[in-house]
Amino acid sequence: MQWRNSPSRYGHLALLFHWLVALTVYGMFGLGLWMVTLGYYDGWYHKAPELHKSIGIMLLLVMLARVVWRWISPPPPPLDSYSRFTRVSAAVAHLLLYFGLFAIIFTGYLISTADGKPINVFGWFEVPATLSGAGEQADLAGDIHLWLAWGVVLLSLAHGLAALKHHLIDKDVTLWRMLGKTSR
Repeated sequence: MQWRNSPSRYGHLALLFHWLVALTVYGMFGLGLWMVTLGYYDGWYHKAPELHKSIGIMLLLVMLARVVWRWISPPPPPLDSYSRFTRVSAAVAHLLLYFGLFAIIFTGYLISTADGKPINVFGWFEVPATLSGAGEQADLAGDIHLWLAWGVVLLSLAHGLAALKHHLIDKDVTLWRMLGKTSR
């Protein structure tokens, strides 16, 4: 079992981080869209936001671990067959995804703590409200949070389509490397 990345493929820990974050982001996106439609008397009106906040804080911890792991075990280098455009666009897309995810988490924190109350994470611990009481903080952060979420979801879909393009059209090993294999 290969935990670290190698020059030819991603290791199991990088794969775990990648797919865990991807599934969590899509789940959180769906949960977020659903919870804003709930009425006050719905049983999930208070439960859904608490779940969303708790998962968001856990996602922050996973993302921090992912960044540290990326520094400890750098990803495989781009394939020699990639054009300059492909290399640059892939690097920009990855940076935007990382930045977008951290910005979503930060704006979620601003929404959740605007009233000065801490975020209770599954009853395990609390994240204190350090930035609160800034007038329209929750509304502005909420708008930014929503637009960032849509941006990350759309960019991640483009990311997935690019992987499929590499696999089906270019017939290279890009997708195989992300699935933890060295070749077909």
